[in-house]
Amino acid sequence: MAEEADLDLVVMSANQAPPVAKILNYGKYRYELEKKAKEAKKKQHTVDIKEVKVRYKIDTHDYEVRLKSIRKFISQGNKVKLVVMLRGREMQHSSLAIDLANRFITDLANNPITVEKKPMVEGRNVTAWFAPQGN
Repeated sequence: MAEEADLDLVVMSANQAPPVAKILNYGKYRYELEKKAKEAKKKQHTVDIKEVKVRYKIDTHDYEVRLKSIRKFISQGNKVKLVVMLRGREMQHSSLAIDLANRFITDLANNPITVEKKPMVEGRNVTAWFAPQGN
């Protein structure tokens, strides 16, 4: 029947008894599958990790700007890595850097975020990770 219609006989599911086959134009079928896969790929969102760097002696306006950018990144569905950088003798004041990171957490409390990793000292920096509520 497939040869008479100048089409292809395509086995759809070979695991069933009896196997299911369709008579169709295989080139067109493959094209439609690729088109659906491309559409699905367009609609998906990859989660990026955005990094926000600050120093522990940050001014109030700079703090507000960084807070606003973290809110924007979270609303876009991205994860955020907050890095409080310490240089030289500032390493003695790592507790102040941890306090600053905790201040970010308290100010972001009204936003739908989860704290993936609490503020902790990693080498010369204090880092904290934030993610959108659903992740």
